[in-house]
Amino acid sequence: MEKQERNQFTHFDAKGNAWMVDVGEKADTVREATARGSICMSRECLEMVVSGRMKKGDVLGVARIAGIMGAKRTADLIPLCHPLPLTKLSLDFVIEEEKQEIQVYCTASTVGKTGVEMEALTGVSAALLTIYDMCKAVDRGMEIREIYLVHKRGGKSGEFFHQERAGE
Repeated sequence: MEKQERNQFTHFDAKGNAWMVDVGEKADTVREATARGSICMSRECLEMVVSGRMKKGDVLGVARIAGIMGAKRTADLIPLCHPLPLTKLSLDFVIEEEKQEIQVYCTASTVGKTGVEMEALTGVSAALLTIYDMCKAVDRGMEIREIYLVHKRGGKSGEFFHQERAGE
C-alpha cells in the first residue's frame, strides 16, 4: 500500500476504495480531544431544564450518560473508526440563559495509536440529541448547532486548536 501524503484523505486507497487506516506501526501515545456543540431552545424550556421540572426527569444527567455511552460506541456508528480503549470521558454543560442555549463539551482520552476526536464529537452529538428527545414535548423548535472539535493533543500531528474558536 502506498503511504498517504499529508492533506490527503486517509480512508481511501490509491484506487479510491474505502479502507480502515493501518495504525499497527504507530506508537502508543497519550491522546485527548475536546469537542463542543450547543442546543438553543425557548426560554420556558430552558427554565424547565435548569429547574429540574421536565417531566422526563434530570435532562442534563441523562444527557451526560448518553454522551458517555455514545462516545464508547463510536466505532459501532462510524464505519472506518477504530475501536479504542478509552481512559477518560467527561461531559460538561454550560447554560447560557441570555442566548437560551445549553453548550455541551465532551473530553475523551486514551493511550493508543490513533486519536479520540471522533469519540469526543460523538459524545457531544449523543448528549445533544438526548436533550432534544427529553425536551421535545415542550419545544420542538430547538436547534442543535455548531458541533466541532475544540482541541486535540497527542500523536504524530501534535496539538490542534480550532482557529476561529480558540478564545472560547
